Amino acid sequence: MDTAAGVDARLPIRSDLDLVWVRQHVRQSAATLGFGLVEQTKLVTAASELARNTLVYGGGGQLTVHRVTRGRVPGLRLSFGDEGPGIVDVEQALRDGYTSGDGLGMGLGGARRLVHEFAIDSTPGAGTTVTVTSWATRPPYPAYPPPPPVPPVPPAAREES
Repeated sequence: MDTAAGVDARLPIRSDLDLVWVRQHVRQSAATLGFGLVEQTKLVTAASELARNTLVYGGGGQLTVHRVTRGRVPGLRLSFGDEGPGIVDVEQALRDGYTSGDGLGMGLGGARRLVHEFAIDSTPGAGTTVTVTSWATRPPYPAYPPPPPVPPVPPAAREES
C-alpha cells in the first residue's frame, strides 16, 4: 500500500480485508480535505460498492486515490480498476435492479448517484475502470479569507444618535 503522500494512494483490492482498508482510507482522506460528514458518508458508500464490485466481479484489482482541486474547493478522485471479464452492456449495468450476481442491483447506479462525477470504461475480456470524483461542498478553513474588520464608529457619530 503506497500512502506516503497522505491522501494520494494505491490500495490493492484482493480480499474482504482490503475493502475495510479502502473504506478507512477514503473516509480519512475526505475528512482531511474538509468534507462534511454527509459528503464523507456518500463517498465512502460509493467507494465500498465499487471496491466490492472490483473484488467480486473483476476478480480483484486496485484503487488509486488522488486529491484534486477546483479553484479552492478540494476533492477526491477514486479510480477502481480490474482486469476481469469486463461489462458487456454498461448502460444496462447502470440501471437500478440489474445484477449479474446475487446483489440487489444498486451498486453501479447507486454509486453514480452518490458522487459528483462518474465515468466507466469497460471492455469485455479486458476489465473495467470506474472513476468517481466528489467535491467538498465548501473549502476547509482557512480557505475562506476572514471577513474584513468592522470599522469603529467615530465618536462624533455616537453622540448624534
